[in-house]
Amino acid sequence: MGACTEGMMALAGLGPTEFIVILVVALLIWGRRLPEVARNMGRSVSEFKKGIKEAEQVQDDVAREVRKAGEEAAKDPGVYKKTPS
Repeated sequence: MGACTEGMMALAGLGPTEFIVILVVALLIWGRRLPEVARNMGRSVSEFKKGIKEAEQVQDDVAREVRKAGEEAAKDPGVYKKTPS
């Protein structure tokens, strides 16, 4: 097994025997559908990461707009004064 796989199994507290048991149980439960299940899980993770990136982009855009408005207010404070009703 590669170093990455060994490190992940050690992180999860799984030895080689436990890992094999998990794989056998997965094969019994999902059988032929296991590749499809894994593919769908991969797509879900990919969509989640894309959503996180979009949320970060929106956050950056809002922060940029707030910073710009603050700079404009500092240059000309009269622009943002409330007018009497």
